[in-house]
Amino acid sequence: MMMVSDDCLVECKIDDSDEEEVNTPPPPPEFASKASTPAPKDPTPPANSPSPAPTRPVNRDPHGINQHLKVEVSDVLAEPATPHSIGGVWTYSLVGFERTRIWTYRCLSLLFAVPLAFLCGLFLAILACLRVWFLVPCIQLSNTFLPCLRSLFICAVNVFISPFCMSLALCCTQISISLSNKDLDRKRDKDTV
Repeated sequence: MMMVSDDCLVECKIDDSDEEEVNTPPPPPEFASKASTPAPKDPTPPANSPSPAPTRPVNRDPHGINQHLKVEVSDVLAEPATPHSIGGVWTYSLVGFERTRIWTYRCLSLLFAVPLAFLCGLFLAILACLRVWFLVPCIQLSNTFLPCLRSLFICAVNVFISPFCMSLALCCTQISISLSNKDLDRKRDKDTV
């Protein structure tokens, strides 16, 4: 960002008072008229014009959320270059498509827009409330108390569970299993009987 130096700034006196001082110098004698000058009139306040009615926003999707929707005729209907239908058929199909699309959208939005907007607003308000008053305080409390519980848990594991697991592991290291063909033959004989 470029800053302007103080040398470039010019100080201008601004008079916000309601009193108007008229310090107009008289015109030169060759331009002066012989008629008397009328007294200055008080300025008339501007007439209160009615405020303009609010207009609909031009772009209802400023972030391009629904940019992927194909709603133009040329995106949906197209004829190949060589075989063409009769001119009237193509024109009426385009008009029919556009009117059907527009009026179907209008009717569906009339039925569903307000209730769905209400439900979305309600849902987002509930989520915001739960996040502010439940989730974030629980996370902060757990971040406060978990280090203490972690040290107690590590102590309990080292005193009780670790020695038990080590002795069980030593006992299991002495177990060995060996298989021979003789054992397999006995098993087959039992299965055949």
